[in-house]
Amino acid sequence: MEVSFYVVLICAIAFVFDFFNGFHDAANSIATVVSTRVLRPIYAVGWAAFFNFVAAFGLGVKVATTMGKGIVRADVVTNDLILAALVGAILWDILTWYLGLPTSSSHALIGGLAGAALVQSGSSALVSHGLLKVTLFIVISPVFGLILGYFLRTMVSRLLWHSSPKSTARYFRRLQLLSAAAYSLGHGTNDAQKTMGVVAVLLFSNGLLGDKFFVPIWVILMAHAAIALGTMAGGWRIVKTMGMKITRLKPVDGFCAESSAAISLFGTAAIGIPVSTTHTITGAIVGVGSSRRLSAVRWGVTIGVVWAWVLTIPGAALISALTRLLLSWVG
Repeated sequence: MEVSFYVVLICAIAFVFDFFNGFHDAANSIATVVSTRVLRPIYAVGWAAFFNFVAAFGLGVKVATTMGKGIVRADVVTNDLILAALVGAILWDILTWYLGLPTSSSHALIGGLAGAALVQSGSSALVSHGLLKVTLFIVISPVFGLILGYFLRTMVSRLLWHSSPKSTARYFRRLQLLSAAAYSLGHGTNDAQKTMGVVAVLLFSNGLLGDKFFVPIWVILMAHAAIALGTMAGGWRIVKTMGMKITRLKPVDGFCAESSAAISLFGTAAIGIPVSTTHTITGAIVGVGSSRRLSAVRWGVTIGVVWAWVLTIPGAALISALTRLLLSWVG
């Protein structure tokens, strides 16, 4: 079956978005391990990029299926809709990267899909229960990460209360390599799948997958490769916010935050809910900081980050809606 140049172009733009996702969210994967000085930045991004790519093998595609069929009805998807959604998500990522805000690339893409679909086909194009799940987990995922981070850090403190700070730091510097790898696996499992779902529904709507929706293996590999390359490029502005401005982190703090976020991401990926890796790790960092004392968290910075989260879906939706209108005028 012949594939149009337009479809190829949109697929390429989707993988560019995945690159920006890795670039924008590199801070999520490396901020804790860099700020605790366990790894130098160049080694940290390589470590994170490797495990983002390894996540392509054997961890399922439930999140991709949700993105492909659970946000916008597959029967209303057009090439212009997907293009507008991607443009909105990419522009939002660039804007928030420039401002140094650790917002969610996932929610930017979801907002982009919703905004473009509303302009093109009205509210009936949206899958309400899918959007409700995503909206609920805007709150649930960071709160769960916060609670898990708080209790894990508290438990570790009680277990090691008799240990010297020097020996504890040395021990957790090694363990943090494992927790950073686990978090990067969770990041790759969750975030790369969002682009997989969008590309798969694009192919399906163009009749390139037959009668049954699925995610081709080449799409899986391309999505993970793009997000790994984006991680290698790094997003240093956001590293400062995530790893240094919210709260001061020691190796034991980094281990607890990354482990808590990884557990959350693997759990939500297993049930196919596209949560924000940014929200999850931020919640875990706040939880770890709060376990010491509430004043250890810079709440002014945290509140600014939360406002960026709230604005992500409507902000990306607005850009995508305007892009979809522009495409209809051009067409």
